Amino acid sequence: MPTQPRARLRWAALLTAMVVSVALAPAAGAAAATPKLTPAVGAVAATPTLLSQGKTATASSTENAGTPASAAVDGNSGTRWSSQFSDAQWIQVDLGQTSALTSVTLQWEAAYGKAFTVKGSDDAATWVTLATVTDGTGGNQTINLTGSARYVRLDLTARGTAYGYSLWELQVYGSTATPPPGCSTTNAAQGAPVTASSALGGNTAAMAVDGSTGTRWESVQGVDPQWIYVDLGSTQSICQVVLNWETAAAKNFTIDTATSPSGPWTSIYTTTAGTGGVQTLTVAGSGRFVRMNGTARTTPYGYSLWELQVFTGSTGGGGVCPGYSDTPDFGPNVHIYSHAMTDSAIQGSLDSIFNAQKNTLTSQFQSRRDAEVFLPSTTPYNVYANIGFNTSILGVGQNPDDVRINGAVTVDAFNASDAGNATQNFWRSAENLSINTNGGRNRWGVAQAAPFRRIHVVGGLDLFPASYGWASGGYISDTKVDGSVESASQQQWYSKDSSFGSWNGSNWNMVFSGVTGAPAQSFPAPPMTTLPTTPLSRDVPYLYVDAAGKYRVFLPALRTNASGPSWPNTPGTSVPMSTFFVAQPTDSAATINTALSNGCNVFFTPGIYHVNQTLHVQKAGTVVLGIGYPTIIPDNGVNAMDVANVDGVRIKGMFFDAGTTNSDALLTVGPTGSQGTGHASNPATIQDVFFRIGGAFAGKATNSLVINSSNAIIDHTWAWRADHGAGVGWTSNTADTGIIVNGNNVLGEGLFVEHYQKSEIVWNGQGGKIIFLQNEMPYDVPTGAAGWTYQGHVGYPALEVANGVTSFEAWGLGSYCFFSTDKTIAAYHAFQTPVNPNVKWHDMATVSLGGVGSIVHVINDTGATAQGAATVPVNLVSFP
Repeated sequence: MPTQPRARLRWAALLTAMVVSVALAPAAGAAAATPKLTPAVGAVAATPTLLSQGKTATASSTENAGTPASAAVDGNSGTRWSSQFSDAQWIQVDLGQTSALTSVTLQWEAAYGKAFTVKGSDDAATWVTLATVTDGTGGNQTINLTGSARYVRLDLTARGTAYGYSLWELQVYGSTATPPPGCSTTNAAQGAPVTASSALGGNTAAMAVDGSTGTRWESVQGVDPQWIYVDLGSTQSICQVVLNWETAAAKNFTIDTATSPSGPWTSIYTTTAGTGGVQTLTVAGSGRFVRMNGTARTTPYGYSLWELQVFTGSTGGGGVCPGYSDTPDFGPNVHIYSHAMTDSAIQGSLDSIFNAQKNTLTSQFQSRRDAEVFLPSTTPYNVYANIGFNTSILGVGQNPDDVRINGAVTVDAFNASDAGNATQNFWRSAENLSINTNGGRNRWGVAQAAPFRRIHVVGGLDLFPASYGWASGGYISDTKVDGSVESASQQQWYSKDSSFGSWNGSNWNMVFSGVTGAPAQSFPAPPMTTLPTTPLSRDVPYLYVDAAGKYRVFLPALRTNASGPSWPNTPGTSVPMSTFFVAQPTDSAATINTALSNGCNVFFTPGIYHVNQTLHVQKAGTVVLGIGYPTIIPDNGVNAMDVANVDGVRIKGMFFDAGTTNSDALLTVGPTGSQGTGHASNPATIQDVFFRIGGAFAGKATNSLVINSSNAIIDHTWAWRADHGAGVGWTSNTADTGIIVNGNNVLGEGLFVEHYQKSEIVWNGQGGKIIFLQNEMPYDVPTGAAGWTYQGHVGYPALEVANGVTSFEAWGLGSYCFFSTDKTIAAYHAFQTPVNPNVKWHDMATVSLGGVGSIVHVINDTGATAQGAATVPVNLVSFP
């Protein structure tokens, strides 16, 4: 823009007295008065607050480096944003949270907007027009607004001068309700199923939960009572309800909750003095269904809501974690070792645990759980730890080298019944310690659900049994191996964020992301898939002891394009053990829920936890941490655990075992409709979380893991419908789907999903990514594939990306078949996808195990048939 500061400032000064006020027209059928915002019931009316100053602003363009978007919200009328000299342009500001809006003031420099719209959004993706200006005159414009939004945007379509658009200040005014302690700021109702007593014209109930303040639900006119209720998908604690009324509001109404749409309904708020506008109601109650029940109106018309918002969490008990011991009693299943014991005494304890957990035939599905915990010491522990079923070994130093074992931490084909194979070496883990192999090699010959995390191996590492029999692993993360890693007979493996001296070996599907020392990309000959970095990574929360002898939990920070181990000096924060309720297997679901509702973190000690009510994780940043494979079994068909659509929840080290009465889902992250809310800066993480349907008994669950929240990270899971053990059969341990992803921008790292009866992973969200998938189709398909058909083809895919998905990418995928009931069954394909250049697939393999059945195509109609007794993979490098 030409530099004419004095003339242009004089012109701007002449216009400063001009104020243009634009009001929204009333909705059809309503009174002529413009809707106005009203303070929350029971609150004191407040002067509208300047919400935009100092917040994050972005724009379509800038004239130069001296006129950035941030200058329009810096509170300085001597700095400005200016655009390029063209139409159309925009500028928007992120208010940080959804706020009730009253007005926007535009302080134009001489280059003003003649025509523009003011828009609002809760997710910066779906925008609603709040006001339209077609005859702007510049100067200072104050535009009245009605509605709520987190993001406010000017869409500028016609300039008043030959230059661009230039704003000294963009000021957004309104109010932000402060949620009660423990109450989420995420609207749980948005996009959820909704039902109303009636609807007038096209103003349907769904419009009250669509996140748009430009659409509304309207009931029939002149009839009381009228109601609208929303289904949150599961029973949740309700702490706040916001009603954004159109002019036709309720004078008398209740807010009710219920666990069933047929009731009984419990009132958690009642008023006979409703004032319309925006009412923010602090409530306390729980339910799956939340209802506004209007019994008297403020106008002769009906009831009309722009938006019905429901916020979850707890205000009961003050929402304050009471504070627990920093040196808690972890119970009898946590074995704590220090140099107060002799090495021989520690060895005796380790051997006793191993002998009880060793046998594949008798220990695999038993109820015993153990954690072997080594306190930090500058003196090494001279022991050899064999690790059996349902056992975790871990150090509790700040870094792996704070606990040194001179000897080995070993998993092998220990039993004669294993016949030299390690394909059932499930459910065991090692974490946060160092192993000095004394010049030898450490052996970790495991199958699924056996993470090797935060380990320093001073020597080499073998991932196969000593007999060189088959193994079906496996997962390494945040680990340093000074020597070589040898995979030998491992069928597949995923390594992440680690450092190896070298890697040798491959069979079907070896995948690496962010690993220094990894082999070069070479799929399929040999089948190495190597990504130089992990796009997004957050290492697991871990227990440690500080210098004062107190227990704490470290919460590693989010890493972008991660490579190599995070330690030493792992970035992140530390929280005291006093913020954790330490759960024991004798604790009831109600007791654990009370701790969660009070805002506490929960530390699960080893054991079996039967829950007769869903465990609700409601507070942002909650940590649910388990050691020693604590196992949650839902009773009477309840869902085991759900998580609110909030930032930063971390769930690590948990084992969900389906109960004998069918559950709809074992773990749900975010209620239905949560995908519109982003959590990119602080996502939920699901790490080393495992699911089992059958094996110990005839468990049943329609879905194992459901991700509704956006930006979640699934970092290592095994979802397994049992193919052996107790209660196993096509109609016994029933389970449709292992993982359903509805959220956007979800990342799956190290997914193991096996034997489900329908599409084993269903991916509905946009922008998703998968790095490594291992899958086996169900063994026990009825003869002739009776009833096992999908969309006109035999069989269901291992991974189905929904037709509406337009962006997705996956690397390193393997699917295998072994149709033991009928080897003539030919599943049509392993992977199903829309054909779109932005839906990208890399490095896929299908395998017929011993020729027992076949898979006709790799993906859609592409790829050769996996068949024959030679057990040779069919590979496909990319699609489309």
